[in-house]
Amino acid sequence: MALQAHLTISGRVQGVGYRDWTITTAQRLGLTGWVRNRMDGAVEALIVGDDTAVGEMIDACRRGPRAARVDNVDIEPVDLDVLPQGFTQLPTV
Repeated sequence: MALQAHLTISGRVQGVGYRDWTITTAQRLGLTGWVRNRMDGAVEALIVGDDTAVGEMIDACRRGPRAARVDNVDIEPVDLDVLPQGFTQLPTV
């Protein structure tokens, strides 16, 4: 069973390449899911994969790309019936 986590990342995380970095990092780790900007300035992501890869992704999200300043990563477990295919960028909400 794949581990599933919903992340909300706050700080200076928009306009610094955070979404592209998230997609590249998630694909490198073999994860599926999505990432999107939120109107409140945060970045939101759903990550799905094996425990080790999800843990590595969470640690990476706490650092972010070079230009980002991550203040907080809120993590909520989720239990989806239908798992995402690939790792994509969704429209801002």
